[in-house]
Amino acid sequence: MTLTAVRTYSRRVSPIERGYLNAAATGTPQLIQMVIEGEGTLDPDALRRAARAATLASPGLMVRRRGALWRADGPVPEVVELPDGTGLDDPFFHRDLPVVTGPVCELGLVRDPDPAGGVRTRLIIRASHIATDGRGLRQWIADLFRVLRGEDPAGCPDTVDDGHFRAAAGEIPPAPEAARLDGLPAILGRGPADVRPLWLRRRVAAGPSGLTARAAAALSRHLTTDTGRLIVPVDLRRHDPAVRSTANLTSRLVLDLRRDDSWKRVHATLVRALLAKADLATLDRDFLRGNPFANNLSEARELDGSRFPCTAIISDHGEVDLRTFSTPAFRAVSFATLPMLVPYAEMFLSACRAGDTTELTLACRDRPGAREAADALLTDIAEAVRPG
Repeated sequence: MTLTAVRTYSRRVSPIERGYLNAAATGTPQLIQMVIEGEGTLDPDALRRAARAATLASPGLMVRRRGALWRADGPVPEVVELPDGTGLDDPFFHRDLPVVTGPVCELGLVRDPDPAGGVRTRLIIRASHIATDGRGLRQWIADLFRVLRGEDPAGCPDTVDDGHFRAAAGEIPPAPEAARLDGLPAILGRGPADVRPLWLRRRVAAGPSGLTARAAAALSRHLTTDTGRLIVPVDLRRHDPAVRSTANLTSRLVLDLRRDDSWKRVHATLVRALLAKADLATLDRDFLRGNPFANNLSEARELDGSRFPCTAIISDHGEVDLRTFSTPAFRAVSFATLPMLVPYAEMFLSACRAGDTTELTLACRDRPGAREAADALLTDIAEAVRPG
């Protein structure tokens, strides 16, 4: 497949993606960042060739925004070689990816010190959440490693958007509307915040099912009011598994959380919403009139960090097979994400399971008292999701 051929790829900017465009317009970068750590090496030039081949098979990762459309006429993801041991305070982790000029995706390669004397490598994959989502990016990463192993990429050439799934669903019950909240008081620190997120990471033994509900119940113990509000992202591809697309096809469920809530109640509420296809029903709403968080940019900019319409976003990426992200010269040993800040949510918890471990990463605003409060919260969440 030639670069000229993929330039015919185009699709419209969907309502879901427009929501992320609005969030980015407040000055908060809307980014997905995935981190693969492993033993051995990844050759930078081989990575560049693999990135090109994977993107030709999935041109949604080389798009640029052209008015109401995405067109695959942008740059292929570049590989940035970072200094040994580069940490999360490096500007690489915090710069935005412009969707008008591109690139919408890039790779960072770091060689990390290994006390045992071996070679450890860290691969960071960054992409604009406006143009893609977690499942779409993971499909592209899988192709990246297929090419590195000498295999053919599977590709994600489909150009469908969220309307495809809503139309295919036919008649479904309307989703209950979430009431607008003036704002819930912050529970992770007080005072002025750094523009960069504070990330805290915890690795625990993989536990039972219901991670989202168990984490939400642990969070409810830290609420300072009687209620909180939770967003749970839902991949629309579950309604048509044959779709292979890197687009942002993530809808959401909005749930009210009670102080000292039961994980079983939260889990039952989630299951009922999924069975009722509430993630599709929310697509029927007018974004400007039916958004329970901020109906326009002015409202979003008025959120000063002391109160939030949403307490937390909890995203469970499910199980990750580390063999998918390995080559003969590189064995992946962990996979984690670095969640973004969202203007109307106080925190973002991301989880994924790899083998017998679960990786938890919490993102919040870095301000006085935040690290201590977030560490205590993450400790409680880790205890809630571990086995036994």
